[in-house]
Amino acid sequence: MGAIFVMSPPILSVQNLTKRFGPAAPPVVHEVSFEVEDGEIFSILGPSGCGKTTTLRCIAGFEAATEGTIAVRDQVLSGPSVHASPDTRDVGIVFQNYALFPHLTVRENVAFGLNGASEAARAQEALEMVGLDGFEGRRPQHLSGGQQQRVALARTLAPEPDLLLLDEPFSNLDALLRQETRQEVRELLKNKGMSAVFVTHNQEEALSFSDRLAVMRGGQLDQIGTPEDVYYHPRTLFVAQFLGRTNLLLSRAAGTEADTPLGRVGLNEAAEGTVLVSMRPEHLGLEAPETSDGTVGTVVGRAFKGHDITYRVCCEGSEYLVHTDNRQFYEPGDTVAVRPLEPAVVLESRSTPAEVPSGATSEPELGA
Repeated sequence: MGAIFVMSPPILSVQNLTKRFGPAAPPVVHEVSFEVEDGEIFSILGPSGCGKTTTLRCIAGFEAATEGTIAVRDQVLSGPSVHASPDTRDVGIVFQNYALFPHLTVRENVAFGLNGASEAARAQEALEMVGLDGFEGRRPQHLSGGQQQRVALARTLAPEPDLLLLDEPFSNLDALLRQETRQEVRELLKNKGMSAVFVTHNQEEALSFSDRLAVMRGGQLDQIGTPEDVYYHPRTLFVAQFLGRTNLLLSRAAGTEADTPLGRVGLNEAAEGTVLVSMRPEHLGLEAPETSDGTVGTVVGRAFKGHDITYRVCCEGSEYLVHTDNRQFYEPGDTVAVRPLEPAVVLESRSTPAEVPSGATSEPELGA
């Protein structure tokens, strides 16, 4: 007789979550649904005002859901006639501003809210977990930004919550410290097998930190998937534009191929008629025009970034972004051939071809 595998329920289940601030107000969050598995880091990515922090506050219990349900380990915390208070939810949250008490020591900050004879031991264990043993007697104002962030994390870890909520916790750190701290926190969560929901507007953070991510726009989720799937296979124009840079091409599809301004290319799915497709800059290559069957154009700009180079190439009046390695070197004014290296991603059908010009590229909204 074969083994029987029983799927464990998700640690967090959010179903049809809607939040309005007033009976007649439009929803800030509208019918949002997702689940988080045990040990999973799940990110919600979107621009300012899209509803991601409100979603997090509803999970934490700081806001009451207008509609929908929120459950942790099958226990309904928010739902029709149900709203568990934040202190009764086994959920920890790390705020953007850390919210440390300046008059308390590091150990006292971490032990704040703990009860019982073991509070000192649990606070010390949490400090050791984040690499801050030896800093117990200092006050927050005598610590670096990264150390303050780790104190806030230790305070959240000390009660051993089932679920960790992270509200843009790295945004106050400089670029290098942000990257180092993000890596340390991810390794810590993975080593402890902890589950987390991480909210950010930063695409790089979401891609590098998450096991899965959801892209949010206007209070709704456009797409959920692994970072690789959402980046390489965006389902909507918004996702393609918001998550990095892309080239948009109006094309004529016939099955799994399409005629585009850059020649005939394969498609990630079958389509018919006029479609808008996305091609990431790294999915285009540059070649010598005399030995290539690619579309001939002129280099109009170059951004050298050490490990790679981003070129702007004008082909028949439209500009395209092309990423190459640092061994391919062209100067503005050089004639090159642009050749697609991967299938294009179908975003949507277009009844009005003039809506989006071929070659339009998008910039990442890093400050949104």
